[in-house]
Amino acid sequence: MGYANPMIRRGPEWFAAECAGCGVDGVICVDLPPEEDQELGPYLRDAGVALIRLATPTTDAKRLPAVLEGSSGFLYYVSVAGITGKQQAAIDSIEANVGRIKQSTGLPVAVGFGVRTPEQAAAIAKVADGVVVGSALVELVGQHGDGAAAHLQSLTSALARAVHSAQRQPA
Repeated sequence: MGYANPMIRRGPEWFAAECAGCGVDGVICVDLPPEEDQELGPYLRDAGVALIRLATPTTDAKRLPAVLEGSSGFLYYVSVAGITGKQQAAIDSIEANVGRIKQSTGLPVAVGFGVRTPEQAAAIAKVADGVVVGSALVELVGQHGDGAAAHLQSLTSALARAVHSAQRQPA
């Protein structure tokens, strides 16, 4: 997951080949809109690396087909507008939007941004195919430094239990 400039600086062919050679399954390029897919997408696809696109609460029915075109692996649904880790996701909005997205694609939908607790992860896991937690883990490293491993293990174990125990709802 990163930005286009470092991915294409040495050339998209080079980047795609390096990804494939290192065993990368998919790439999320957060600042490359579908309209600029030709900058990176064909090279990743030719190398067997999924281009994972982002959808947001503001991705409407008119925009969604463009987001899905050329996307592979899964769709990453950004559950809140704003800066990651600073807001919390509203489950009602997530349920509605993930349901709407799933009607338009067979790709799995993973939900991230604003997901911090096992309770939130469980609620999201009822409607999504995956749950992404990042900032909460980074914060633990920031708080505990070299002693973060046990805290990370505790939170990731709790998150995994919550996700695995969630009762999936039909899309």
